[in-house]
Amino acid sequence: MSEINEAKRDAIRKEAKGILNKFAKTLEKVKLKGKIGKQEVGGFRIEGEGKVADARFREIMFKNAPNKNDNSIIAEKKSW
Repeated sequence: MSEINEAKRDAIRKEAKGILNKFAKTLEKVKLKGKIGKQEVGGFRIEGEGKVADARFREIMFKNAPNKNDNSIIAEKKSW
């Protein structure tokens, strides 16, 4: 591999600095729109009584389950 002499290094540094300065000047001209959005933290539920469950849901779930016990649905793990 050929070595770069000091004069060539200085030329490369000047060229790189010129490119960076030109890029910085171009970035100064860029106008960004303001970010519109909520700044509040969300995703928390309000604790309370909760919703009343559908009375027939449990019956339907147990009717559709192939393997069941008195109060439990017996399901397979990793059967795929």
